[in-house]
Amino acid sequence: MTRWIAWAMAALLLGACKGSSEPILLGTLERDRITVPAEASERIVRIDVSEGDELESGQSILALDTVRIDASIEQARAEERAAQAVLDEFLNGRRKEAIDAARAQLTGATARAVNARRERDRAAEIRKRGLNAQADLDRTETALRSAEAERDAAGANLAEFLNGSRVENIELAAARLEASKAAVEQLELTRQRYRVVSTRAGRIDAIPFKLGSQPAAGAIVASLLTGPVYARVYVPASQRNALAIGSRCKVRLTGSEQNYTAVVRSLRSDPAFTPYFALTGDDASRLAYRSEIVLEGDDLQDLPVGQPVQVDCAAAARADRS
Repeated sequence: MTRWIAWAMAALLLGACKGSSEPILLGTLERDRITVPAEASERIVRIDVSEGDELESGQSILALDTVRIDASIEQARAEERAAQAVLDEFLNGRRKEAIDAARAQLTGATARAVNARRERDRAAEIRKRGLNAQADLDRTETALRSAEAERDAAGANLAEFLNGSRVENIELAAARLEASKAAVEQLELTRQRYRVVSTRAGRIDAIPFKLGSQPAAGAIVASLLTGPVYARVYVPASQRNALAIGSRCKVRLTGSEQNYTAVVRSLRSDPAFTPYFALTGDDASRLAYRSEIVLEGDDLQDLPVGQPVQVDCAAAARADRS
């Protein structure tokens, strides 16, 4: 009788030891989290969704105030029109009225230069007789040089009108017009991003700002949970070789009795130090390998992200073999 009791106790201890050696992996339930930043530091004028809403890709989340960027766009468009006018002037040449005005300016400048020369000659003759001061002659000399310079400038201006624009000037005006158009397009693209949209289909996880808030440029104004639900676990080095991409596992949320089937999506080849929640026994001094194990099935989107999970890949492997 005593021998049977000893055998029974040994069997129980063996079973307990076997159960404790099951390669249970610890981790958390996750979904891919993406963030959406604010394009500029502008006031939030509209919020189109609430936390927990399911969104399609491209669906509006919120809108920023566009008053300032609209003014910048109008200024850039005005500069584009001015650049277009300059180019058109170079291409079409001067108007007849402008040429006539330039010719009249040259005629007037020539007459003033003739009068200035006469005044200089007269002052020089009087100076020879000693009837005026040297300063009077110098003043007429200066007036003559100024009048001749004015005449030469008017002549050059008329010649430019008559000869047309240089190729270099036309190319420069065309380049400035293209730069003005690019500036307008850039501002218009920026304005489109003042309407913040979902970049992928997913669920709104958080909207940290309220209506009327003014987040800083680049601040996160929304975060989304997207993609499949998966368990993020850390595989001890002792179990690394037993797990591979495509391996099937059983996932159970802490506090729940329901098991979910799952498949290993990724398994890092480079180790990391084991996180605090995965430290068990001898594993506390070992490295671990991060792995993502995707849950299979429908209606998984409502599972709580961040919930601790336990993953058993050995049990799933035994079930597949049976």
